[in-house]
Formats: sequence, C-alpha cells, structure tokens
Amino acid sequence: MTEAKMIYGTFKEESKNRFLCQVTIDSKDVECYIPSSCRLGNFIDMKGRTVLLKHNQAKDARTEYAIYAVKIKNEFILLNLSQANRIIEEALPKRRFSFLGLRRQIVREKKIGGYKSDLYIEDTKTLIEIKSILSFQKTALFPTVYSERGIKQLVQLSSLLDKGFKVCYLFAAFSHHVREIQINNGIEEYARLFNVCLEKGMTVYGITLKMKDGCPLIHSTIPVLVG
Repeated sequence: MTEAKMIYGTFKEESKNRFLCQVTIDSKDVECYIPSSCRLGNFIDMKGRTVLLKHNQAKDARTEYAIYAVKIKNEFILLNLSQANRIIEEALPKRRFSFLGLRRQIVREKKIGGYKSDLYIEDTKTLIEIKSILSFQKTALFPTVYSERGIKQLVQLSSLLDKGFKVCYLFAAFSHHVREIQINNGIEEYARLFNVCLEKGMTVYGITLKMKDGCPLIHSTIPVLVG
C-alpha cells in the first residue's frame, strides 16, 4: 500500500457485527470492514484513534473501505491480520529464513489430508503454520483463549511429523515493541500438544512487523518461550 493510496479516518466505534465498525472520514460516518475475527476492543481502545484505510477490492463487498492500520503514539500498527501470510511468503527466499533450507517452490494453502498449511515448501516437504499476534505488551501470550481449531491443527501437525513432513510454527507479532512470545501454559491441552510437536522436531520462529511508508515489513526476530 503506497502513500498515494492512503486514506485516513478517525475510528468511532465497533458494531455489533465484529467485522464492522464506524469510521469518520471527512466529517462523515462511514461503515468499514475489520479484517479480524476478534474484537479490536479486546486489545486496544480504538475510539478516537487515527486509522489507515484501504479500498475493498471485492466487487460484492458490503463496505467501501477496510481498516488497515491504527496510529499509536507516532506510528502506525498493522491491523489486517491476513497480511502476515503474504509478508512471510515474500520474505521466505531471503537469508532470514535460511534455516528452512532450499526454498524455491513455495505453495500457498497446500492441502495434505485434512490439514491445510498456510505455506508449503515443496523442496523440503516443510509445512509452515503462521499465527498472527495482536499484542501491545512486551511479552505476548499465545494463545489468549482456548481454540478447538488450534488444538486440532496441532494434532494434525503431530501426525504429519510422524509421516516425515517438516513443520515450522511461525509467530508474527504485529507490534515491533513485542520482545518475546510466551506459550500460554494455562491452556493445558494446547501447551501439551505444542510440546509433543517440538519433541518430534517442529521448529518455532518468532518475528515482529513494522510499518514503513505505509507498507508492513519484517522488523526483527524474537524468542518464543515454551516453559
């Protein structure tokens, strides 16, 4: 998203439908789409904040604009959680991800049995599971709530590790102020299965993102704490 295409507004409120909100643009209240499955109010008080918007590309979209980023202090923080996969896919061939080995053939949403990977490296049979984290704490906890889907994914990944596939579980924190990611041991089944996958050879990697000239980029590598 280039600066020329930036549209600014002031966040007013979230709607009952968690995917919708009201944003004031040029003194008019406009309904906008929130590309997140969880309420932003669970993480940050959005009211009155400057937001960066982008045009919805879909012809049948209900709203003209979608929330893209929010201004906190003097910088924008990406809010479009679906962008993580694209950012990581573009960065995979770079030196940062050399630990994954050969990375010439990268496939999106590869289906293997009942599991669908975010990214798949054909060269090394490596499944990449990407988890986006919206947190403004130095230590970001994951997961924050119990997720049946997250549990099922770990069960599937454990089985695929047994079948000879490699797995990289990749966390992307959308604020570059996050210094580390802590696996939430309070959600016992998730933590147990996560450790089972680690014992079978799953690799774990943490990164932070930062907006530069309206575009989100990988900013740094951060540790993922399991114990």
